[in-house]
Amino acid sequence: MASKVILLTVPALRVSDLKNMPRLKSLVDQGSQARIQHSFPAVTWPAQANLLTGQTPEQHGVIANGFYWREEKRVEMWTAWNEVIESPQIWDRLPQIDPNLKSAAWFPMLSKGCGADYVCMPAPIHQEDGSEDLWCYTKPQPFYGELLESMGHFPLQHFWGPMANIQSSQWIADSAALAFERYQPDFFYIYLPHLDYAAQKTGPDSPAALTAVEELDQVIGGLAEKILAAHESVTWLVASEYVITPVDHVSYPNRILREAGLLQVRQQDDGEHLDLAGSAAWAMVDHQFSHVFVKDSEPAIIDRVKDLFQGEAGIGQVLALQERQQLQMNHERSGEVILVSTPNSWQAYYWWLDDARAPGFARTVDIHRKPGYDPVELHFDRETKSIPLDASLVRGSHGAPAVSLEQQGVVLSSCPDLLTGDPIAETDLCDLVLGLFRQA
Repeated sequence: MASKVILLTVPALRVSDLKNMPRLKSLVDQGSQARIQHSFPAVTWPAQANLLTGQTPEQHGVIANGFYWREEKRVEMWTAWNEVIESPQIWDRLPQIDPNLKSAAWFPMLSKGCGADYVCMPAPIHQEDGSEDLWCYTKPQPFYGELLESMGHFPLQHFWGPMANIQSSQWIADSAALAFERYQPDFFYIYLPHLDYAAQKTGPDSPAALTAVEELDQVIGGLAEKILAAHESVTWLVASEYVITPVDHVSYPNRILREAGLLQVRQQDDGEHLDLAGSAAWAMVDHQFSHVFVKDSEPAIIDRVKDLFQGEAGIGQVLALQERQQLQMNHERSGEVILVSTPNSWQAYYWWLDDARAPGFARTVDIHRKPGYDPVELHFDRETKSIPLDASLVRGSHGAPAVSLEQQGVVLSSCPDLLTGDPIAETDLCDLVLGLFRQA
């Protein structure tokens, strides 16, 4: 039987975690491993696009976990389809090697509408009253109906937010096993997010984070048993998307821009909302970095923004326009200025100066209306039934370039000759996967 290739990407997986993952270690025990040098920014959407295309955000255009569409004055967080990736992906290139090769994408975040033959990705139906009906985008389309009948809905409430837990990764793994048994794809990309939650909420070395490592190991072990029962020859690749580092500081770029008179707000019934059209500059934050968008790319405003953040506590780099090339982020979708945190700090999207004036969605789990990433959602207060507005609660973050060996991720393979032990660039994983099929 020809070998299938299974790629698992696991956010927050560290070399030090492997000692607590006996099932994962046994899966690749006779294989090879190497460190990963993550590209900037080390966050979900860009990391996955880097891996799938072998290119960086400067080329494929995925510059964050969201986009600011300047002409529409609109922020899009977490809802984009695969078309935003401007470079060919692994499933687009496999047919060039062999037109009979089939691929599957299970939960990589920009997989809706991608070229894989088989796909599963959350696609809740948004109602006018703000509620959501559970659903998943699948290819073939009827397959989610089959999964629904045998497994129930994908537990979206456990995928992110205060109820995030192992149930979402368990459902992903179980449905992936069913898809593998049914369709037998040659290349199968599976995203297992579980290590993300506790590491950000309570820190990467907290008891909860270490428990999450053990829980995920159980899920991976069960997935491997089912995969190997369906096909005896499988090459496994397991790659961390990034490493979460401890943080004890938070920066507020939008507050700084507001106090400088560059960011404007609109008063609405539920508080102060960001005025995108009226602001000379505002920041779309994403973990340990942010894109500062400057109206009309006004040179004087760009210079002023740079001056504001040079030497600011928690900000390690301030890069404008052509300087963005230093981090391979000189793309038209990027902000005119990019702010990069120091390793111990992260950036919150808050723009209000008085919590009484925060917009209503600030105290809710609302990943789409917030123009930036908000890990404080993990700290839902059950007494008040709301999200506290205390960004200092967050204890782990990621995104900034690694400055130490501990901040490099790891890639594991069941193939003994695939990895030499030397550090590998994240963007090299694409050619590594394609090379397995060329050799076959």
